[in-house]
Amino acid sequence: MSENQSRPDEFRIGKESLPITLVETAVVKEGVECDIYAFVGDIFRDLAIVRVTKGFKTPVQRILTGLKTTEGFISGEGMLTVVDSNGAKNVYEFKLGETGKPVDVTIGQVMQWYASGDSDLTFYEICEPPYQDGRYENLPEEYITPID
Repeated sequence: MSENQSRPDEFRIGKESLPITLVETAVVKEGVECDIYAFVGDIFRDLAIVRVTKGFKTPVQRILTGLKTTEGFISGEGMLTVVDSNGAKNVYEFKLGETGKPVDVTIGQVMQWYASGDSDLTFYEICEPPYQDGRYENLPEEYITPID
């Protein structure tokens, strides 16, 4: 999946560009790769830039801990599905060349990204505090896409 693309050394949040440094790259699952960054001088949050190959989805995950989890579209085509604890489903669609508003996902909500269009999808995730194992619970695919 990785094509020797250049890695950013800063990330824009609103009107502010913040310096970042690459910590590691991880394969989340087939078709999903994640670059994990630290914000220079900021130990209270971290950044993941995730690439999803066309036709693939991220794991279905319920947020268990954390003060704030922000999901944001960078490029490509796809959708983010967020399911509230009461079962209400919100689908955010993103198209090539568009910009999208960030989506805050809270404890108890379930989320999944899907590269549903004709291109790969790239999105970001900011975790406050920084990501640690146990932040998410992986759920079966059927949680978001019921089997008929």
